[in-house]
Order: sequence, then C-alpha cells, then structure tokens
Amino acid sequence: MIQGTGSNVGKSVLVAGLARAFARRGLKVRPFKPQNMSNNAAVAVDGGEIGRAQALQARAAGVPPTVDMNPVLLKPETETGAQVVLQGRRVAQVKARDYAALKPRLLTGVLESFGRLSAGADLVLVEGAGSPAEVNLRAGDIANMGFAAAARVPVVLAGDIDRGGVIAQIVGTQAVLDAADAALVKGFLINKFRGDPRLFDEGYRLIGARTGWPGFGVVPWFAGAARLPAEDAADIRPDGAGGGLKIVCLQLSRIANFDDLDPLKLEPGVTVAMVRPGHAIPGDADVVIVPGSKSTRGDLDFLRGQGWDVDLAAHRRRGGRVLGICGGYQMLGRTIADPEGIEGPAGFSEGLGLLDVETVMTPEKRLTRVSGRHLASGAPVEGYEIHIGRTEGPDRARPLFRIGDEEEGAHSADGRVAGAYLHGLFTGDAFRRAWLAGLGVEGAGVAYEAEVEATLDALADHLEAHLDLDGMLATARAGV
Repeated sequence: MIQGTGSNVGKSVLVAGLARAFARRGLKVRPFKPQNMSNNAAVAVDGGEIGRAQALQARAAGVPPTVDMNPVLLKPETETGAQVVLQGRRVAQVKARDYAALKPRLLTGVLESFGRLSAGADLVLVEGAGSPAEVNLRAGDIANMGFAAAARVPVVLAGDIDRGGVIAQIVGTQAVLDAADAALVKGFLINKFRGDPRLFDEGYRLIGARTGWPGFGVVPWFAGAARLPAEDAADIRPDGAGGGLKIVCLQLSRIANFDDLDPLKLEPGVTVAMVRPGHAIPGDADVVIVPGSKSTRGDLDFLRGQGWDVDLAAHRRRGGRVLGICGGYQMLGRTIADPEGIEGPAGFSEGLGLLDVETVMTPEKRLTRVSGRHLASGAPVEGYEIHIGRTEGPDRARPLFRIGDEEEGAHSADGRVAGAYLHGLFTGDAFRRAWLAGLGVEGAGVAYEAEVEATLDALADHLEAHLDLDGMLATARAGV
C-alpha cells in the first residue's frame, strides 16, 4: 500500500507507474483504492463508477477497470456533504458529520472488493487517501491505516520533497502514529525531487536513522505526469500561454471529469486555459467550455456569482462558440428542475438560455460506455455517460451525435452553442480532428491514446531507474 504524507504527493501517479512496471515483468497486477474523494469518475466495465485515477491505473496494469478497484467513491456536492458510491452504485447522500456512522458498512464492502480483486492477482497495489498522519480520523478509518490493519497489508510511505519539509513529513508521521500502525510501515520513498537526487543523500540517511524504516529510493520530478489525466482539481493549471485557437474552460466549484480537456491540451495550434473563480472569461477566447459538475444547480449559481453568465452572453455576441458537457450542457438550457431534490434541495433554476432545451433531474443515474458517430463529419466517437437528468427541447432536433439508435446532444439554430452528455469525447483522434477542423485548426495530429501509453511506459522506466522495485515486491510478498 502506497500511503502519502499528505494529499497530492503523487500517490496516484506512483501507483500507475508501479502497475505498468510490474505488469511488464509478467505479474497480474491490480490497482485498488479503498476510498476516494473525487468528482472525476469513470464508468467501469461492470457498469458502476470509480475514480478516474483507478481507471488510469487499471490501464497501466493492462486490465479493464472494475468497481472493485475503488469500492468507496465520495463525490462532494456541497462544502459539507457528499454522495456516497459503494461498489459502483450510489447508496447515500451524507453530511460530513454523519459519514462516520456509515463506515462499518463501507469497510465490509471494501474488504469484499479487496478479497475479490486479490483472488485473481499476483500483486495488488493499494493507494491511500490523504495522510495517515491525520490521526484524528483514525477511528473507523477505511482509507489508510484502518484498511491496512484490517487487510494486513504492508505500507510504503511517500513524501513530497517539492513542497518542502520532507524530513519532517516522514519523521513526523511516524511520531503521531500509534505503535501498531507504525509497525505496518515497511519503508519510505521520496517523490518529486528536482535536480540531482544525490544532493539529498544526507537527508535520506537521516530519515532512515530517525525512523528505522528502509528507503526505497528518491524519485526525480517526472515532467510527463502532466500528460496523464489529472485526478485532482488541485492539479488544474491556468495554462493559456501560446497562440492558435484559444479554448477556455470554466473552473466550477464542483467541476467534474475535467480530464475531458486533456487531449485538446496536447494539440499543436490549440491553447487551453482554465478560467479560475474571480477572473473574467477572456475576450479573445474562441471557444468556452462549460464542463461537468457534481452539483449542476449549485454550480449554475456559482457561475452567475462570478459574472460568467454576462461574459458568456458577450462572448456569443462577438461570434464565439460555447460547448457544454454533461452538467454544463444542462446549464446552457432554459430551465433545470429538480423536483425530488436529487442533487440537493428540491427546486427549479433558470438556465443560461443559450440552448432551447429544458432539463428535469431524475433518480436514475445513467452509467454507460458508448460509441457512435459525429453527425456533422461522420467521424467515429467514443466516450461515456455518467449523469442524472433528462434534457429535451427544440434544439435537440439538431443533435451532435448518433449513439446506436439514439440522437445525442443539441445545437443552437446558429450552430455556435452546443451541448451533450458525452464525456471523453475528445480522446478519439478522428472526432477531435474533425471538431478542430470545423474551428479552423487543420492538421491536428496527436495520437492521444498512443501518447498516454508511451507516457505510462516512460513513467515505468523512470520508477525502475530510481526505486528499488525488487525490494518493494519482496516487501509485498512478505506481508505484515
């Protein structure tokens, strides 16, 4: 189990790289994260939803993603509440203060999933969440030491030297753990080192001497991580430097599945920028993307609070284009009704009115992988749907896609505003090129899937060069 000294220390990327490295050695590798908190979700092959980081890790291991790889997914809807997904299906909406009461039930599901996953694997790579140093959360924990103790899994602690104080991160974590939990830690590693790793030799030795834990290596900064789908909204960078077609995306407060943008960022002749809260939509933007959201009506209020509704209206008057994806598609319509309070308080919201459609939230969540074609170009398209709500209206007579026997999405009469429920639509090279060609970008040529595979291989090479993988594998085999 890879645990971290804090959030965003690189656990997800480390597990992905280790999965690829050990899978290349011929092992049957499976990723596992007992509990994830993220609105960036993927649809698993068995029909439920899991964190997108685990989907990437499954890809690195060369296996399809399943719900057992992330049995508990928490999807924040407000500052104090979240939707709870257990083994791929929504089971509750809880306030943070009430979550502890659910944990015994959730731990049972976590251990069931871990058992099934382990039965078909040579090696399970477990990713922790946050930090075990948050000992105030230890009672009932299912994400870090609580899981490691229940499943008898050895732990490697990862520290992030880029944020500073890595010696205190690791030594301090040991200091606050109780003896039984500290005994589960079988070593440490240092992540994100910039420069010559030998410069940290003395610090590395000091950590080993203070903790008694062996070190598994110092991992230099891996720049290629930026080319992999990001797991955390904290990883979103403003970007925006450069020329060509300028696409901007609104960073909503409950933004979901923002990795929809990743393939566009790699295209030459395209600049992708995030518009952060408190900033106006740039006047020179060619396309504005309103992304998915875990709280559509709440984020619609948030959008208006930033003044982005006014900016979007001005953008369209200037001839700019707008694309809404999933929750963003719903926001672009005339109305959003949630009579049963599926996403929050029951109620009704006026939409942005840029598409002549209306949405009604429904209890059933649509979770499916889909394939079809782009009606304007005939290009094939693949992706997934992960949403609640039904959207209808006159602009649906101008759909974007045909998915099987159904038409999906909507266009405004002037063709400048569009929306659809399809996530992951830009990963397909043919559709992405056709869409960009329609915006005047000719010759777009990134082979996105091949790019991700090459980056995973490079990451595995990087970890092979700088970590004692043989020692880590022996630790896993020895158990606790």
